[in-house]
Amino acid sequence: MAFKAKSAMETKAAELASAIIRIADRESAPLNIGVEQLRRGNPRLTPLAIGQLFRKQRDSLEAALAERGYALVSYSDQGPGRGMEFEIGVA
Repeated sequence: MAFKAKSAMETKAAELASAIIRIADRESAPLNIGVEQLRRGNPRLTPLAIGQLFRKQRDSLEAALAERGYALVSYSDQGPGRGMEFEIGVA
């Protein structure tokens, strides 16, 4: 099988999933994770990027979380500049 390079969006989605998993491992699920927590873990994840990645790569994010025993319960986007939040539970 030939090697398939990941797109920039797939790479960023993996970074977002990794940041969520690190926080969930550290703080113990169930928990709510805000955009500021994610930015502290990875400054390259801007609020706009987080929202776009979630909307376009939700399946891959959920799959990465499921591999570690977590589940995405909900996601709320309050609008531009008002914050986003992921609710993570145990699968």
